[in-house]
Amino acid sequence: MSEEPDGEPTPEDVLERTRTDAPLAAVVGKPRAEAAIESLRAEGVYDDSRRVRADGPDRVALPVTEPPTETRVRDVVRQVDPDPRTRGLEDLLADRGWSDADIETAPGSWAVIGSVILVTVPEGCPDETALGEALLELHGEADSVLADEGIANDGAAGTYREPRTRHIAGERDTETIHTEHGTRYGLDPASVMFSPGNQAERARMGEVVDADERVFDMFAGIGYFTLPMARAGARVTATELNPTAFRYLLENAVLNDVGDRIDAYMTDCRELAGETEADRVVMGYYGSADGTDERGRGTRTDEAHEFLEHALEALVPGGVVHYHEATPESQLWDRPVSRLESAVEGTDGTLEVLEKRRVKSHSAGVVHVVVDARVE
Repeated sequence: MSEEPDGEPTPEDVLERTRTDAPLAAVVGKPRAEAAIESLRAEGVYDDSRRVRADGPDRVALPVTEPPTETRVRDVVRQVDPDPRTRGLEDLLADRGWSDADIETAPGSWAVIGSVILVTVPEGCPDETALGEALLELHGEADSVLADEGIANDGAAGTYREPRTRHIAGERDTETIHTEHGTRYGLDPASVMFSPGNQAERARMGEVVDADERVFDMFAGIGYFTLPMARAGARVTATELNPTAFRYLLENAVLNDVGDRIDAYMTDCRELAGETEADRVVMGYYGSADGTDERGRGTRTDEAHEFLEHALEALVPGGVVHYHEATPESQLWDRPVSRLESAVEGTDGTLEVLEKRRVKSHSAGVVHVVVDARVE
């Protein structure tokens, strides 16, 4: 477990605070709470049965089942008399007449994107309207509920990896503004992709970049990584093929007051790679492990590693590439690193792996990862 630099506890402090059998909590600064929760969920150690607690004026204690190993925290403590969560989805569904057997089929997770809830409706759901209404009651800040039906795989929509959704409750206008760490993302979850599970990685990109760095974001989307990096002072060349996502990218540059630091192009990134000089290249499209998405549907044929030669073409000597990939657990970390090494072998460069990170679970036995590497 790595710790935040400030407020580092002594070994005696940790021993004193962890000697009971009370449940564990990870302490982080308030500004990092949302990103830390997503990271803890990705690790599989976040405890949804307890509520988040304040831990002083500027810190919060996040409930965990065991000490995290991949999420930065200030401390791990024991909670005496933890606060259980208030009425959850199961209680609200029971109020609507669902039987115990029905409640067992209820979804265990969902995403809240701005004012829109995105949920995978389980097969055999007895009443999806009641499910949607219960989710709206659970999240008072939300206005709409969409059923997540995966990624379109036909025609232009399949090329652009557009979401397939269905309205099940609340307002039908699902355009919204989703805010993370001060970055504002305008979007419609019914028409463009947005993964809340990538929140920690989006925040990290705003932290690793230096002011006035030249960045090439090869798969910019609505500005997932472009916006936090531009807000940190970088100059970003962003390419995006999907016309809907590109429109939001332009609008979001204005929304975040970074239009003067973003050069956006609605084109294939490979067409621009030879004309771009970048200190840092972000390859946020992670492809798939076997050519299908998490529902088993077909996806675009281009895989993430096929763009590596173009990323290296744009990267200046000593620059850093952030290579994303959907990797089977059995090939972690050998496959993504070997693909980077193979790409660099075709140049006169040398590769230095700086960091390897899990972003989130992609599907059963497959994890979305990112490898940071410097190429000299």
